[in-house]
Amino acid sequence: MKLYKYSGMLFLFLTLSFSILSAQTKPGEAVKKESSQPKFTIDNCINKFSIDKIEKTEAGYQYLFVDKNFAGGKTLKLSVVGPHTATHPPHVHPEDEMFFILEGKMEVFLVDQWKPVEPFTSFYCPSNIKHGIRNVGDTEAKYLVVKKYEKTQSK
Repeated sequence: MKLYKYSGMLFLFLTLSFSILSAQTKPGEAVKKESSQPKFTIDNCINKFSIDKIEKTEAGYQYLFVDKNFAGGKTLKLSVVGPHTATHPPHVHPEDEMFFILEGKMEVFLVDQWKPVEPFTSFYCPSNIKHGIRNVGDTEAKYLVVKKYEKTQSK
């Protein structure tokens, strides 16, 4: 996947997503070491995609660029979903969630309606609202998911 062609739009999406989904980190706060959070360095703040580190799913695979245990509950995940499938049916959870479609022919669901979307489309899912996403195309679909888990949640 050649992400350089997505770089400007991805930067904007990720910046806005983390701003919306979480409170801003105060200056100097990111470098403090807490018992539940690692100290941030240039080396551990960079994560290059590696096919060796993917997690297989029934629908395809996923890759966590930012794990919830690293950045105070904030996550960034790449999901790759096979043709005519979804990672799970529409569902509800307490966290806000944002999707950014990279490739494929997708449909998104909110409340009680499905709608087709194209690459370079974002999809915001408010907390406690039924939502979903599925691949309706004949090829793999790829999308990013940004989410912030509460610290007390185990998932």
